[in-house]
Amino acid sequence: MNANPILEVNGIQASYGDTIALWDVSFRVGEKELVVLIGPNGAGKTTTLRTVEGVIKPNSGKITFKSEDITGLHPNKMVARGIALVPEGRGLFTRMTVEENLQLGAFSKRARSNLERNLELVYNMFPILKERHRQNAGSLSGGEQQMLAIARGLMSQPELLMLDEPSLGLAPIVVM
Repeated sequence: MNANPILEVNGIQASYGDTIALWDVSFRVGEKELVVLIGPNGAGKTTTLRTVEGVIKPNSGKITFKSEDITGLHPNKMVARGIALVPEGRGLFTRMTVEENLQLGAFSKRARSNLERNLELVYNMFPILKERHRQNAGSLSGGEQQMLAIARGLMSQPELLMLDEPSLGLAPIVVM
């Protein structure tokens, strides 16, 4: 691992009301490194990602991104800094078109200025999305919706892309 991690999570604790969901979670992610959180349902994987993204405020601990303390920042500030979360369940706007969903992924100032380039990038990565750019997101297959969710995350030009349950809802043959 790189000496200076891009993301460092130190001793975070997070709760849902009075129920503690995370106790003393720590890990590091180096640049260009793939890190996987593995555990059974209810182990805290989603809560960990949501806490890093700022959706859940930690009770204690520290989160640093590129050596900057980002603990408890609002999610839009995280995206502006280069952190994107593709949520479990995809979180698509099903009545909006594929392209409208992708455009929403580029709402940060940095990404907005490169909208056309980023669209071209994700369309090259996922050609079926280009074919269906005018189609409502809700009419796509499960696999196509997952591609759209990942592509929308990439539209923000993240330096750190976090995927929560990326294979959920996909046919077993696709996952294998």
